[in-house]
Amino acid sequence: MARTVILGNSELTVGLDENGLVHDFYYPYVGLENLTTARIKPHHIGVWVDGKFSWLNDGKWKINVNFEDTALVSVIKAENKELSVSLEFSDFVDSSFNAFIRTIKITNNSADSHDIRIFFHQNFQISSQGRADTVMYVPDGHYMLDYKGRCCILAHAESDDGKPFDQYASGNAGIEGKEGTFKDAEDGELSMSAVEHGGVDSTIRVSLTVESSESRLVNYWLIASDTQYQLEKIHEHLLKQGVDHRLAATRGHWHDWLSIADKSSVQLDDKYKSALRKSLMVIKAHCDKRGGIIASCDSSIYNYGRDYYSYVWPRDGAYAIWPLIKLGYETEAKQFFNFCTSIITQDGYMMHKYQPDKAIGSTWHPLMHGRQKELAIQEDETAIVVFMISEYLKYTNDKEYVLGELYEKFIKPACEFMCQFIDKETHLPHASYDLWEEKFLSSSYTTALVSVALHRASEIADLNEDSEYSSRWFSLYQSLQKSSDKYFVDGKLIKGFLYKDGEYTYDKTLDISSVFGCWMYGYGTKEMISTTMEQVENILLDKSPSGGSPRYENDNYFKSDPPYLGNPWFVTTLWLAQYYASNNDKNRAEGYIKWSLDHALESGVLSEQIDPQSGEIKSVTPLVWSHAELINTLLLI
Repeated sequence: MARTVILGNSELTVGLDENGLVHDFYYPYVGLENLTTARIKPHHIGVWVDGKFSWLNDGKWKINVNFEDTALVSVIKAENKELSVSLEFSDFVDSSFNAFIRTIKITNNSADSHDIRIFFHQNFQISSQGRADTVMYVPDGHYMLDYKGRCCILAHAESDDGKPFDQYASGNAGIEGKEGTFKDAEDGELSMSAVEHGGVDSTIRVSLTVESSESRLVNYWLIASDTQYQLEKIHEHLLKQGVDHRLAATRGHWHDWLSIADKSSVQLDDKYKSALRKSLMVIKAHCDKRGGIIASCDSSIYNYGRDYYSYVWPRDGAYAIWPLIKLGYETEAKQFFNFCTSIITQDGYMMHKYQPDKAIGSTWHPLMHGRQKELAIQEDETAIVVFMISEYLKYTNDKEYVLGELYEKFIKPACEFMCQFIDKETHLPHASYDLWEEKFLSSSYTTALVSVALHRASEIADLNEDSEYSSRWFSLYQSLQKSSDKYFVDGKLIKGFLYKDGEYTYDKTLDISSVFGCWMYGYGTKEMISTTMEQVENILLDKSPSGGSPRYENDNYFKSDPPYLGNPWFVTTLWLAQYYASNNDKNRAEGYIKWSLDHALESGVLSEQIDPQSGEIKSVTPLVWSHAELINTLLLI
């Protein structure tokens, strides 16, 4: 399962699955409360034609799910030859209102006129417990209302002649042995049950007569708000203005937003511009208006894992914002940095991950190692935000914001923490978890980031005429630079080491992050990097039928069968492409760009990783970080 299309306006976010059905519905934060039960059942859409019925996900439809490359608007085509009907969807989340809107063109492909009924099923679980929700038909306004507490959702549909849905059903779903009202639709009629509570769902019907080879339109919308009054105001606005007006306004919003990147990427080959724009929109769809950037809104991983990816990892957020900074997007960068200043601890470090409402996220990192108390952090997540602030300053020259809003609130406490978080024996960063969230050690990647962050911060301190801190941070930067050889073992840059009781325990794993971190952030010598790259090419790169590179040797995350050294990741493969592009091997870099695009979904969406044998997507889809690295790579060629 994957979210083939993610639609959103930084407050309401909707994920559509491979059948074009609503799977995820997040409101009011991007990636926090998922108000659907779609990991069990999606929001069904059914079509009845003269006594024959079919659901879009029953395997009888040929479906293509895509989205426009100039606006975050879906392009979905579905055809059912048994019913002689085809559907074309244009779906969007309104840029001004918290409304998910679908325009469906229904075409009768037969030689005869047909009565066609289209059924829209709503399967919300606002309470998150499958109990205590209410759904009801509201005659004043002619809509279905789902609500629990201060969250409510309005559902409405109407045909192109202005006639609203003519039947409805509200009922129980997932409790008392009841599947839901969608089953009621299969005979073409609905029960007209007006209210239900507990675990609930609802279905509405729009009836049409469609002549041979002709088409009709149906408009459908879901509106989310914290009050019924506000729902009705938006509902009235849509009825009055019309869906076409809102679609044009939303397209205009996205055209304006993308124009910033269009101006900054004029040198990019035209064949890549669609991929760049789509990747930008995927990233933007995961940006909450309060500053958090979600790693992925794909909830399907919850079906076979312990948790979602819908958290704000400071690392993922920083990498996501990097291409936006390069392309001139200041607003999103400032929102993210403001988010970070509000969550950094008093001691100056970032925690493992956060919810978009700034609460601390779940973790698997303990506070104890043996009998030793340790911080449950990844130090690179603190360092990379400092580095990214310096990148923002480099591209924007916005000294007023960086010095006035970020220096005291984030840069200084973060750098002071990094200065204190140094092992007294090794004089390198104290052990913390690596960027893959697995190993507790002093890693080469983290040390490279801490080093460059301190260097960049010392330059910012100079701008702020703060010589004391500039000197301290630069001095530690110099010390770290002199110790890079401690990570060069057996002719390669290693993952890292753990120093305990006077002994070094080396993790000699060949890890892409080690060579990327040292190359990208200027740590170690050219010889260290080039010799490690030789081993990467000999051991990791393109060593499975699918090509690409895993994160490191013997990576068992979503391990494949038959076993390879690991599943290829888009992030690590594109990191290597960036290395090649920066070392005058742009043909090879373009080869891995093509590899990435070839392994994307048809909509252009990139997953986290792929199966090394079949090339099929693995893990969450989309992964924002994958799209960020695709853009970073495109900007180098």
